[in-house]
Amino acid sequence: MTRAGNRKKNLLFGITSRALLCAAALLLLLSYVSVVVNPAEAWFMTFFGLFYIPFLLLNAFLLVWALARRSKAVLIPLVALLPSLFIFGRYFQFSSGGAEPGPDDVKVVSYNVGRFALSGERAQACRDSVVRFLREQDADIICLQEFFYDDASKVRAFFRKHFPEHDCEYFVYPTDAGCYGNVTLSRFPIRSKGKLDFDESSNLAIWSDCDVRGTRMRIYNCHFQSYNISLSRVARSFQGDYRKVFRDTEERMRASIVRRPRQVEMVLRDIDECPTEAVVTGDFNDNPLSYTYWRLRRGRKDTFVEAGKGFGATYSVLQPLLRIDYILYPEDAFRTVSHAVVRRPFSDHYPIVSTLSLTHEEDPR
Repeated sequence: MTRAGNRKKNLLFGITSRALLCAAALLLLLSYVSVVVNPAEAWFMTFFGLFYIPFLLLNAFLLVWALARRSKAVLIPLVALLPSLFIFGRYFQFSSGGAEPGPDDVKVVSYNVGRFALSGERAQACRDSVVRFLREQDADIICLQEFFYDDASKVRAFFRKHFPEHDCEYFVYPTDAGCYGNVTLSRFPIRSKGKLDFDESSNLAIWSDCDVRGTRMRIYNCHFQSYNISLSRVARSFQGDYRKVFRDTEERMRASIVRRPRQVEMVLRDIDECPTEAVVTGDFNDNPLSYTYWRLRRGRKDTFVEAGKGFGATYSVLQPLLRIDYILYPEDAFRTVSHAVVRRPFSDHYPIVSTLSLTHEEDPR
């Protein structure tokens, strides 16, 4: 090949490689921006935050590739990756940063139990396994989402039998097969309760005001809108009218993404009117680089960020990408002693277990 031909080939390769570097960097930058864009106004921005980890890995690979080639374009992925120095800790922690245990420790569990799979004897066995696990944890406060029981009138009796030392508050939706909803168990007295019904949704948030060693604390147990995707249905669609299935799936996802920020704002308005310190727990159905997390995290600390170790993913599918279950607490009211993601196979979610320590003794009211 002639020298002119080599120059032309190198120029084409240089332009193509820089275009690839810029495209990858843009995708990662859009992931960062997605946290401040309300999905109700631009629903598609949610996907950039959802795919943050793949975009991060792509830019890391391109950074190494550019370094190996000693390319000046190495600055493109390098600049794109810099903000991740402050973000990656929401997904992965190298070492636990927990505080020393103290006499005011409060152990909290949040767990989406996935309706125990809704399948007869299997559901019973799954429910029994979850009860044994929760008893082993010996937690002071337990927040369950998607709890399922055959008979709505017997839910309280069920918890009195298995957790007699806990107060129980719950809200469930009755169906022909049984009932499902959120349950909060507290070893401390529950003085008042309430629920937040979300429009056009069977999801909800409940709150319970507890007296914790002289301090009034409100526990929000939230289950925000899911994506309503059936992977098995999508897979089966390739044998039929896949266009209709994909169209329906897109519409379901769009509706879910738009509803979730409205639900978050409803909870935040309720927190603003709350006269006590508020701990927010539950299945947010959104990852740490999302509008949902960004709004709820403001003014609060994340127990995983404070005291977690390793990957914080709580959804068993697509490990370790999806961290969607959280315990958030007011910045000045508590300290995180410990945080753990317990990888048990009883649900498509993993339970999270955190220990908090009170930093004051006075009732905030």
